[in-house]
Amino acid sequence: MTEQREASKDAVMTRIGQAIMLLHGGDREEARNRFGELWSEIGEDGDALHRCTLAHYMADTQDDPGDELAWDLRALTAAGSLTDERAAQHSDALAVRAFYPSLHLNLAADYVKLHRPEAARIHLDRARAASGVLADDGYGGGVRAAITRLELRLREL
Repeated sequence: MTEQREASKDAVMTRIGQAIMLLHGGDREEARNRFGELWSEIGEDGDALHRCTLAHYMADTQDDPGDELAWDLRALTAAGSLTDERAAQHSDALAVRAFYPSLHLNLAADYVKLHRPEAARIHLDRARAASGVLADDGYGGGVRAAITRLELRLREL
């Protein structure tokens, strides 16, 4: 029974990964449709890793900054109930604490788009504070560089 449950969870992550590939390939509409179908299946109370991952990428498919913010907030909420043990069950998942710099960076960017610089600064500060856990690899370097770029942009506002 447990093996079936784990296979099912892997199948959901595989489907999320397929939608991410569509998004990265430029088909935002189809990615948004697939993410929407998956969200309907897993729901607000579903597996935290699924919710966090899906919401994080669903935000990138949104045309409206308010909708993007709503999805990024869902991702942050899901991360709050995610354990390192659950994250470790998926081979591509990071430690939970490594999610937070990116999640807060995305929220800061959303608030910039919504002309709410004070809220943006709060989340940018949280992203910077959390970035110490990031490895010195491509992902960590990319997140840190994005934090710096957004800091510069906020100074100009």
